Amino acid sequence: MSLAHRLRSLRPSCGPVRLVAVDGHAGSGKSTLAARLSEALGCAPVVHLDDLATHDELFAWTGRLREQVLEPLAAGRPARHRVYDWVRREFTGERVIRPEPVVLVEGVGAARRSVRPWLACSLWMDLAESEAWERGMRRDGPELAAFWAEWTRAERRHFAADPSRPHSGLLVTRHPDGYVVRTAGPEPDAVTNPLGHTP
Repeated sequence: MSLAHRLRSLRPSCGPVRLVAVDGHAGSGKSTLAARLSEALGCAPVVHLDDLATHDELFAWTGRLREQVLEPLAAGRPARHRVYDWVRREFTGERVIRPEPVVLVEGVGAARRSVRPWLACSLWMDLAESEAWERGMRRDGPELAAFWAEWTRAERRHFAADPSRPHSGLLVTRHPDGYVVRTAGPEPDAVTNPLGHTP
């Protein structure tokens, strides 16, 4: 069974929506997986938590997520959330998220404690924090080194207080020829390249 089919077969969790979290350390490949999964699901909407966080509130976005996204979707209405501009350091845009059968929410802490009651499923990008951070810093370049130093401290504090991985139903590992998705638990099963194409 493909991962997309598996997610479509879940029971709705947020009104008519099957809300699926894609969580993991910064730099672990969450955005890429969410984009490929959205495509496999027929252009499922994706909520990017980077659009809701700010420089001053790296993890204090739960109120915005609940009020601007979760509550409207739970009522079967399109959600409208403001989009933060990381260069201008202010909210400058707006995105509309329609209540499609599956909606993805991706970002560090997407499966945090306060969001889990709304979720049909959560995926954890299973990459060690040091490897993920190195990958992210290499991607962003030396000009963002100061931001990454602040971020890594904040992320470590967040996951120490509110870990997502132990509560994630599916663990995702990226390989050169695709993805491996395995169920969490004492007797995991694995599906190789569940999206049906290479990254």
